[in-house]
Amino acid sequence: MSNLQVLENGLVPVYQGTNGKAVNARELHEFLEVGTKFTDWIKERIQKYGFVENEDYITASEKKETANGGYTLTTEYILAIDTAKEISMVQNNEKGSQARKYFIAVEKKFKEIAKPQSIEDLIILQANSVKELKNAVESIKKDGEETKQDLQGIRDVITLNILSWRKDTASLISKIALNLGGYEHIKTIREESYKLLELRVGVSLSIRLTNKRRRMADEGICKSKRDKLTNVDIISDDKKLVEVYVAIIKEMAIKNKVVIGGQVWIRK
Repeated sequence: MSNLQVLENGLVPVYQGTNGKAVNARELHEFLEVGTKFTDWIKERIQKYGFVENEDYITASEKKETANGGYTLTTEYILAIDTAKEISMVQNNEKGSQARKYFIAVEKKFKEIAKPQSIEDLIILQANSVKELKNAVESIKKDGEETKQDLQGIRDVITLNILSWRKDTASLISKIALNLGGYEHIKTIREESYKLLELRVGVSLSIRLTNKRRRMADEGICKSKRDKLTNVDIISDDKKLVEVYVAIIKEMAIKNKVVIGGQVWIRK
């Protein structure tokens, strides 16, 4: 698994393998919530539907550390994305249908990305960040209530440092809560930001959180550490989620005008 690059970390992670897009069968089994033991399930699927090794799937041995400091070898089945779609379809339940549609959407997405772009398209992509700043500034100008220092504060929010995103977004959320009347609003603001993130990216943070806790349990990590995991920890596992989440907090901060004397209330 170490040589696989994550392409999409949605309902089930999709990787870039040497022969194309691939799915870890164990992760698919976990999402489908199959009652059968993984090894029995995947072997039965391979035999029943005639999947061919090195064509429809490959196997790899992975060494995992146990709770007592030893090691155990597990066999991972890496499926071609077409194989993953077929297995999802024959699962014949709602989870299987969701997974199949998700894999189709992922393939469509990367086909669109691979299309040659016109000069106009490239200009539009380049202008995205500029447009974000311009829209914020124009909004302030229309209101006619903000000073030049306030405009600089908006620019500071737009250029929020992605490297310190956890501290900076937490600080911004606190300031938004104060603007709304007090720290008791922090929970509501966070819940709103998570819902916006799920809608924009098409993921379920709760499912990912549950899956990560299960993987940690399989690795022998104690329950107290598993229980401390939050949605922010799940977001931090995926660069795309981090980028979208930071953008959402920026928008919420601008909407709530979290600027004072030209300085945005975040730790630089």
